[in-house]
Amino acid sequence: MTDTPHRPLDRHKTPEGLSDRVALGVVKFMRVFADAFFSRRYGHRAVVLETVAAVPGMVGGLLQHLKALRHIREDQGWIRELLDEAENERMHLMTFIHIAQPSLFERGLIMVGQAIFFNAYFFLYLLFPKTAHRVVGYLEEEAVVSYTAYLAEVDAGRVENVPAPQIAIDYWHLPETARLRDVIIAVRADEARHRDVNHGFADALAGRAKPSTAPHAAE
Repeated sequence: MTDTPHRPLDRHKTPEGLSDRVALGVVKFMRVFADAFFSRRYGHRAVVLETVAAVPGMVGGLLQHLKALRHIREDQGWIRELLDEAENERMHLMTFIHIAQPSLFERGLIMVGQAIFFNAYFFLYLLFPKTAHRVVGYLEEEAVVSYTAYLAEVDAGRVENVPAPQIAIDYWHLPETARLRDVIIAVRADEARHRDVNHGFADALAGRAKPSTAPHAAE
């Protein structure tokens, strides 16, 4: 998922209309709680948040699949893109579990957070798919910010630059000598891609881009 390593990291989608502003407000509200709970424990933050981040792609892929069946039409690449996103976010989680070693409490938080978020996002996507994609786009913007801060902590020596787990080396085809820093850079590139994809999907649903234009290639 790191096919475009030079995506701008500071890209921000300016809200257009009420639904975009609501989506951004929801994400900023969620960010307050994440910052308060995890502070600078970026590895543990990644474990919990990647569990949630893997939900939208699976929900969107399912509902787009059902929509394509109902309308008996091609999905224009949306289903595969969304399912690939879900798989990619799951691999982020598997990687950071090896790095952060979540506590029993954090594992419980994961279960509760996933249950709440899955149901909320399912109905959001079912009723307001454009807003749902915009929420994910803004979530990914925040993810890029968080991983950039995580990288800064590693570069400053405040977080140990431990060896990359083998699962990350295999998934991103990293050298055997790869460290945590290399993993963060790869994950951040994935998040930047998901940011652009979901903003592209939202724009297509809003009529500001052609639905036939592959949103996964949006720049």
